[in-house]
Amino acid sequence: MSYDLIVVGSGPGGYVAAIRASQLGLNVAVVERAELGGICLNWGCIPTKSLLKSAQVFEYMKHAGDYGLAIEGEVKPDFEKVVARSRAVAEKMSGGIQYLLKKNKISVINGFGKLVGNKTVEVTAEDGSKSKHEAKHIILATGARSRELPNLPQDGKNIIGYRKALTLEKLPESMIVVGSGAIGSEFAYFYSTMGTKVTLVEFLPEILPVEDVEVSKQMGRTFKKNKIKVMTNSTVESVEGANGDLKVNIKNKKGEIEVHECEIVLSAVGIMPNTENIGLEEVGVATENGRVLVNEYFRTNIEGVYAIGDIVKGPALAHVASAEGICCVEKIAGMKVDPIDYTTIPGCTYTVPEVASMGMTEKAAKEAGYELKIGKFPFSASGKASAAGANEGFVKLIFDAKYGELLGAHMVGANVTEMIAELVTARKLETTGHELIKAIHPHPTMSEAIMEAAAAAYDEVIHI
Repeated sequence: MSYDLIVVGSGPGGYVAAIRASQLGLNVAVVERAELGGICLNWGCIPTKSLLKSAQVFEYMKHAGDYGLAIEGEVKPDFEKVVARSRAVAEKMSGGIQYLLKKNKISVINGFGKLVGNKTVEVTAEDGSKSKHEAKHIILATGARSRELPNLPQDGKNIIGYRKALTLEKLPESMIVVGSGAIGSEFAYFYSTMGTKVTLVEFLPEILPVEDVEVSKQMGRTFKKNKIKVMTNSTVESVEGANGDLKVNIKNKKGEIEVHECEIVLSAVGIMPNTENIGLEEVGVATENGRVLVNEYFRTNIEGVYAIGDIVKGPALAHVASAEGICCVEKIAGMKVDPIDYTTIPGCTYTVPEVASMGMTEKAAKEAGYELKIGKFPFSASGKASAAGANEGFVKLIFDAKYGELLGAHMVGANVTEMIAELVTARKLETTGHELIKAIHPHPTMSEAIMEAAAAAYDEVIHI
């Protein structure tokens, strides 16, 4: 079979690229070895948010009295049903991708795709049979998997990764989570809220280490208040035992070894790109540190071969992969396309409270030599936040003092993952601090905090 475009991988980069290419008139096929939608829809973004929503609702029920409501009897989670709901949501979304591909007349080729020439993909089906498919253009969107440390080999039983954490048969009594990025922090929040005794171990000085330090410190305090034991500047040296009786040797910030007992260890120390055995070496596609090298339009050094998403440099985020896929195929189709501005990429962590950010941290902006104006508005001063019983956190905005350019936005609080898009748009449109102040925000809303934080940066804040 011959196509204009073959996309290898159907995650948020692959399927979005395929659909956009079809819209632009290309004859497209997608190669997928597992479920349509990739890790994000099946084993990442979507099912985790389902679990987190169950945890949030459970938390509301436990605090019903704070809202003047009485619940008779004990409120407790049905863990099996929580997991089942999460899987049902994921399956529904995967089915939705199947519908979208069919609607856009995109062929789906089931199996493992491998480059065997710059114009040819060989697909190995589940039964071992092979078929070859040609295309003028091939996009590699093979995604990533859980990274394993040598001293924390995942066995799916005692030491698990994020996929197993989504489908445990029963709620563990105790868990040690290694790594406090978005994945580790979200699972720490979920299992702690469900009733598991959780210890969160982080190698760096703060949890959520890519965030602004004030956000990281706020979340550290919140986790501790919620009885999650947080160990920063610490490393897991080894794990001994089996079958729910584990002894974990942790080197703490003083360099001393502490022995912690737990039922299960969740390793959440990042991801590894899926670049093995997909024909990169045979075809001569250039890589660096396991990632495919591409130009600003995601073309590799081999004509007709492109790569997007977690297998190229940049943030390993679903919305980034989607944006890269669209940029790539629009360039292939001959459109005038601007390269992606990675300074406007938002990052979100769906704990309670949520975390959302975009652009430079205060530390990075200072190191870049900017003179700064920084505004911060606490949700404790927000009428909507108080009415919602969610007054924890703040909005912090960082501006260039000379031109008023928005350099960074950092938020922790309820619904901030829904609010960050305003600031992404503001930076995209080169909106200044004073323009944000004069943009009338509705009252009462959580988003008023954005206007107030901008006003705080220019000593014009009203409500603090």
